[in-house]
Amino acid sequence: MDYRILTINPGSTSTKVGVFEGEKELFSMNVAHEASELARFEGISAQLPYRKETILAALKEANIDLSTMDAFVGRGGGLLAVEGGTYAINDVLLDHATRGANGVQHPAQLGPQLAHGFAAEYGKPCFVVNPPDTDELTLCARMTGVKGIYRNVHLHALNLKETAIRHAASMGKKYEDCSFVVCHIGGGISVSAHQKGRMIDGNDIVGGEGPMAPTRCGDVPAAELIKYAYSHDKKETSALCTKTGGFVSHLGTSDAREVTAMAAEGNTYAQLIWDTLIYQLIRYIGAMAGVLHGQVDGILLGGGIVHNKDLVKALTDACSWIAPVTAYPGEFELEAMAAGAIRVLKGEETAKTYTGLPRWNPAELGV
Repeated sequence: MDYRILTINPGSTSTKVGVFEGEKELFSMNVAHEASELARFEGISAQLPYRKETILAALKEANIDLSTMDAFVGRGGGLLAVEGGTYAINDVLLDHATRGANGVQHPAQLGPQLAHGFAAEYGKPCFVVNPPDTDELTLCARMTGVKGIYRNVHLHALNLKETAIRHAASMGKKYEDCSFVVCHIGGGISVSAHQKGRMIDGNDIVGGEGPMAPTRCGDVPAAELIKYAYSHDKKETSALCTKTGGFVSHLGTSDAREVTAMAAEGNTYAQLIWDTLIYQLIRYIGAMAGVLHGQVDGILLGGGIVHNKDLVKALTDACSWIAPVTAYPGEFELEAMAAGAIRVLKGEETAKTYTGLPRWNPAELGV
């Protein structure tokens, strides 16, 4: 049986919606939301009725009948750290998504709320798959050189894991039997180590770790950042991690295409920043390969910037001595949400229960 799934991925100014029958995509579209409309609402969750109305209008226009769906899947924002997998949306998960229990206000919080609303109306199950706070770090990967400060992980877990699952299948293997370095290179950049079905390390794209990205500072020497913070206010400094760092800080744009165009026109500083992005990606890929003790079945590149063939060539030339490099331009987020639900409906995977307890507690250290 090919199950029919509706997937919902809310973003800052749009909501991506897809309908899948088995692995086949029957319909997808980006439902746009005017910034002026969204500005009327106080908080992310207050946007729920408006977003639902716009989605329903788009589905109606496409003659999509929601009563034919076997399940509904939403992007899982607002949750506390969990291990990877497919989670049934229960009352605790819904509450955490609604209020943003992880302290990060992001439109992805609306995913579970929208999926639950549709599921309740039609009497069908609803899920989230590999939410943004998926955390499978080893204990050593959590530790830092400051007692009481521990590494968190925020990654493009949904796309990273789906890319690895698909690549393993192309090799005739299961994700759980392989080890990969997987990158998502887009507005944010994730570089992660996957070992036998678990994402054991990666950078915190919210906390300012990893390579520089179009809007994110990435790693900055701690002493220099402390100096910067003393001469700038807290809000301005914090914004470097997610909004005003990276390309924006250096060149005033978050568009990688503009950066490469500037470089092609002879802007040597733009060329330097582009080269630095590639250099930092290489460094992080090497670090993740080290975490895997060099036992790497493939280096996988996903995300929007991977459409740039020069970047792919540069990373391939630099890193193929570690393992074969394969590019998957764009993302598999809608496909990944549908695939996770289908695995559960087919009995290939058991839906996990969201308990509301964090994946890890420092008290476990016993110090």
